[in-house]
Amino acid sequence: MRNLLHLASAIFISSLLAVGCQSDSQTASADSTASADNPTRVAQAAKPQHITIPSDTPLQIALIDPISSDGSTAGDEFKGTLTEGVEVDGKTVLEKGTLFQGRVVDAAKSGRVKGQASLSLKLTGIVRGNHTIPIETRPFVSVAKSTKKRDAGVIAGGTGVGAAIGAIAGGGKGAAIGAAIGGGVGTGEVLATKGKDIEYGPEARLNFKLATPVQL
Repeated sequence: MRNLLHLASAIFISSLLAVGCQSDSQTASADSTASADNPTRVAQAAKPQHITIPSDTPLQIALIDPISSDGSTAGDEFKGTLTEGVEVDGKTVLEKGTLFQGRVVDAAKSGRVKGQASLSLKLTGIVRGNHTIPIETRPFVSVAKSTKKRDAGVIAGGTGVGAAIGAIAGGGKGAAIGAAIGGGVGTGEVLATKGKDIEYGPEARLNFKLATPVQL
């Protein structure tokens, strides 16, 4: 009797194991069939999703490195951080504080009498971890204010002083000579004085715009 019970138990356990194996096989077969029937869905799940930042997206950068028309030259690189996050479809894709690389496109010092100082800058990359994503922005161009009015005042002032001295020294003729001398002095002062240069120190905020879309 005991042997019959053992035999019945063994048969029952074997039946359970057989049913379990059949179920697993059916499940695997179903998964395989689903994958075969939906190859596009599988490919989409495996393919990483990219985010595109459109062109003309504004980027406000706070400089880390100083830049100036007098001290910088074309080709110099600089860094800055994003002052405001960038959103695409309501989702923040670039956090505030994101590091950017940039390059000085052109730098012109102020000249004597004429020639205003100017700077042209571009952003060249987004730094993310150990790699940099290349980008292209529209140039940020800055031109110093003209000093023509100030220069004209200096020259006129020199002429007036010279004429006064000449008049005291010898009347009309002396006034003409003095005016010429005074004018010469005034012009000399302008020639010796440079116009205004452009300087952007650390934390200065500059506004750029993407020239082409960027894929993250």
